[in-house]
Amino acid sequence: MLALLEQLLHMENRYYILNKPYNMLSQFVSPYPHHRLLGDLDFKFPQGSHAIGRLDEFSEGLLILTTDKSITRLLLHPDKQHNRHYVVQVQKEMSDTTLQQLRNGIEIILKQRGEYTTMPCEVNRINKPENLAFIDKDYLDKIPHTWLEFVLTEGKNRQIRKMCKAVKHKCKRLIRTKIENLELGPLQAGQVMEIDRESFFTKLGLTPNNE
Repeated sequence: MLALLEQLLHMENRYYILNKPYNMLSQFVSPYPHHRLLGDLDFKFPQGSHAIGRLDEFSEGLLILTTDKSITRLLLHPDKQHNRHYVVQVQKEMSDTTLQQLRNGIEIILKQRGEYTTMPCEVNRINKPENLAFIDKDYLDKIPHTWLEFVLTEGKNRQIRKMCKAVKHKCKRLIRTKIENLELGPLQAGQVMEIDRESFFTKLGLTPNNE
């Protein structure tokens, strides 16, 4: 009977990925007026849905939403390291020396914590990705810039933006494309896809509490 009750409880939880558009908050409510919110999307999320691992207003890409309250601790606990992939456009051409600085770890400032040295990570130049959503910053393609892919195992607040700023390259676009094996795939900006529980946990490399 207990196993059946646990199964029914899990059936109630829902798991989604969203391609979060540019200029949208990763939340359903906000004390600040005139902001686009998740509730403005053309999709009806079930009651209790919330975002995991938020993207800031001007970042785009893979955002997890779920009704499962255990996911925040399972995925974002400081002892858990999960690969996070980002496509980033920065102003100016980036040198090999600067790339290596970013890879080795660089000092940034964290709110309420002060100076912090980032963990070593992967950073590589890439070609501009295809099928990117149009935003009003596409004019940057006409001036010197660099497209990069970051792979991080930590997720400090606005970390990539702060890392780029520390090496004097302003981050102009930031798109999260993958967390572990959970990929954004062909989802267009604003589109949502529901994922079954087993696939969700498997792709993120998570073990449910009852297993």
